[in-house]
Amino acid sequence: MKSVTLTSIAALTLPFLAANGWAYNEAPMLKQLVEAGQLPPVEERLPKNPRVIPVYDSIGTYGGVMKRAFKGPSDRWGPTKLMEERVVETYMDGDKNLSLVPGWVGEYSVSEDAREFTFTIREGLRWSDGAPVTTRDVRFWYEDVFLNEDLMPSIKALYTSNGVPMKLSFADDYTFTVSFEKPYPLFLTVLAKESTGRPGLDRPGFIEPFHYLKDYHPAYADTAKLEAAIAKYGAKKWTDLWDSKGQIQAWWFNPNMPVLTAWRVKTPPPSDTVVMERNPYYYGVDAEGNQLPYIDQIEHRLFQDPQAINFMAIQGEIDLQNRHINVADFTLLKENEAKGDYTIEKWTKALTWSIIPNLNSKDKIKQALFEDIRFREALNISVDRETVNELAFSGLGEARQASPISGSPFYDEEAEARWTEYDPDKAAELLDAIGLTEQDGDGYRLMSDGRRLSLVLETRWDIQGELLEVVRTYWQDVGIEVLVRIIDRTLYQQHVDTADFDMVLDTFDRSSVITADPLRFLGRYGFAQSYFNWWSTNGKSGEEPPKDHPIRDVWKAWEGAQTAHSLEEANAYAQQMVTLHKQYGWHVGLVGETPAVYVRKNSLKNFPAGFVHDDALRGVGLAYPQQLYFSQD
Repeated sequence: MKSVTLTSIAALTLPFLAANGWAYNEAPMLKQLVEAGQLPPVEERLPKNPRVIPVYDSIGTYGGVMKRAFKGPSDRWGPTKLMEERVVETYMDGDKNLSLVPGWVGEYSVSEDAREFTFTIREGLRWSDGAPVTTRDVRFWYEDVFLNEDLMPSIKALYTSNGVPMKLSFADDYTFTVSFEKPYPLFLTVLAKESTGRPGLDRPGFIEPFHYLKDYHPAYADTAKLEAAIAKYGAKKWTDLWDSKGQIQAWWFNPNMPVLTAWRVKTPPPSDTVVMERNPYYYGVDAEGNQLPYIDQIEHRLFQDPQAINFMAIQGEIDLQNRHINVADFTLLKENEAKGDYTIEKWTKALTWSIIPNLNSKDKIKQALFEDIRFREALNISVDRETVNELAFSGLGEARQASPISGSPFYDEEAEARWTEYDPDKAAELLDAIGLTEQDGDGYRLMSDGRRLSLVLETRWDIQGELLEVVRTYWQDVGIEVLVRIIDRTLYQQHVDTADFDMVLDTFDRSSVITADPLRFLGRYGFAQSYFNWWSTNGKSGEEPPKDHPIRDVWKAWEGAQTAHSLEEANAYAQQMVTLHKQYGWHVGLVGETPAVYVRKNSLKNFPAGFVHDDALRGVGLAYPQQLYFSQD
């Protein structure tokens, strides 16, 4: 990772080249539909100023089906990150520099005081069914979805400034303005990550197809027709049609849902092969005026056994895949490159595999231990991270603490090294100092109430069995019993959301440009979930932390970043969050900056090498899949 330099997204770029003055070209399959009178000419399907998407190598050729694998209906993230279209997006150039560029808006501007952000939709932009896109679609999202408490019970703190939610106003059919009570210079950075419009209402998307979804919203729909739709899809109430599992709003399940993406679902789950086909109205072109995407279809083939995906790759049945590819299988996959006619590409993951103690444990004795900084230090220094790296990651990662990755504008060398030196003797001394001196017949320490110090470690990552076993053994050596439980993602998320766990193993990710998504630092997803719920809902839910709890200082730093008067000031506040995490050590970071292993078929071109793989940068989406193509050799 040391060779990758992420520049801060402080310098925002304006739109890519304006696409004017050329004759547009289109895929042969679309040209046939035009000639048959089933589709308007390409010039009428593109906006007046299509988005020009740079290619990473060369202008591509049309055609082909890209094959990948997925694990079932709930495994929508792989397809989603191939599909996302946002208001503004992160772009990484060949030198690993980051900038923000307009997505489905043609341009944007920011007021001098960073309180108002004005966006202009590309005139002539169309939904995948050909319907025009206007600010009516944005207004529908804002007034009838974002502000609808039945659909969005609470507003995320990322969309507030000084505790007051953002406001939207509409100048005309193409122009809308987002305004905040206080300056919010980080808003565009957040927007590039959070405005994904992912399935359902998991995250605000800033736009919804009014012409289609109005028939499923009680403010507009005919009551009888809405009730019929509820009955048809086996829902209990109208909002069930809209959530992340909804059969109407989620593009992943509904082929009729209009989208702005390069592909649209044609054969949805629960099919064993989910098919996505090109969107004939996609608004992006390459530098020669060829409408994107180049690839006709993407097929996702169902698999269950973790080893099955390796077999698929080795048999040449995968064109591009990172999701579910285990770094521990790197050697196996590398040795079979020729057989499978693929190349192993490595990006760097902006994460650290970490074990997260629960400061909000319902077991008060365990909670007191987790809150004791000596206990957290003992958990950290009793693990030999170098051995974990060798056994669980084939030595491909780095022993490190949960913190921003090297190369990040928020990197802190001291934070990376905090409590990472293996010292089991000191760990035992710390545990003794806490009062955990009594042991049972099996050598495990006893808590103050006489119970064995036994901690349940839960995870959804079934591929990390080796890591869990190694860590369990190290903690056993200092007298702590660890019971490992691998559970499905839904149950895992439920336990995290309700703070019903002792410890969890997860990725401390989104650690490149942390201002794009600071939630892991704010307590979300683990170490202070109940406190985070209290803060993010203004006390409506969750648990209020003690007045002197340092998590309040983290929140204060982020609130300062949100209302700063400049990006430099905002970034300084964000750095304070990193410093506080370094000081209090709320995580047990183990190994990070591991490679994101991609299987890339040799005929698949324009895939950039050595990028940073981070959820905040949208994973594989950073490669701009629209410009991938198959060579005709």
